[in-house]
Amino acid sequence: MRGELLVIEEQVIACTRCPRLVVYRELVAREKRRAFRHQEYWGKPVPAFGDPQAEILIIGLAPAAHGANRTGRMFTGDSSGNFLYRTLYSVGLASQPESTDVNDGLRLRRVFISAAARCAPPDNKPTPVELRNCRQYLEAEIAALRHVRVVIALGRIAFDAYLSILKDRGAIGRRSAFAFGHNQKHALGPDLPLLISSYHPSQQNTSTGKLTFPMFEAVFHNALAALKPSARRDKSM
Repeated sequence: MRGELLVIEEQVIACTRCPRLVVYRELVAREKRRAFRHQEYWGKPVPAFGDPQAEILIIGLAPAAHGANRTGRMFTGDSSGNFLYRTLYSVGLASQPESTDVNDGLRLRRVFISAAARCAPPDNKPTPVELRNCRQYLEAEIAALRHVRVVIALGRIAFDAYLSILKDRGAIGRRSAFAFGHNQKHALGPDLPLLISSYHPSQQNTSTGKLTFPMFEAVFHNALAALKPSARRDKSM
């Protein structure tokens, strides 16, 4: 990973800005889930990771208590991650279809994975204050990832987090001009990446059929289509 990104992720790992999340992530790491009782939990803020030359930035919600909070890598070791990496592999953006731990050999191509919040929150619900505390890291990553031309927001919270950054920068006008929906493409401006909103691959969505594998795969086919030279020419016309 490029030096600039490494510095950001080191700052993420050392963060203690949200007392409630510090207590919760460490409590989960001590008590553990029965299935993982012999494993050592990460129990700290989870850094983003991926290709430093990424053209696609994926923004999720937050680490899962017994997923990334256990493994130390975004979307690793839980059902959401299984769904995501299976999809990335199917479209050629990941070296393997699953991710179980940080040493499993997974490599991402053209993709960088981040999140709106970096600590596992109780009930998967970070507070507005906690999201604001964490926003500086996402902002710094966006600035460091200079080749990104498509942003995929997984879920409404990630969608709102990204748009709020752009609004505060003055890059967009009204946040309400952009409505969240699955596989919706949002052209934010000629000098901004294409934004694609998607349902989050949570077990609640995938087990009920609200989000199916073909539906999720279509999001990434749209992203890859936007990266083709013909798409770039069309955007500039």
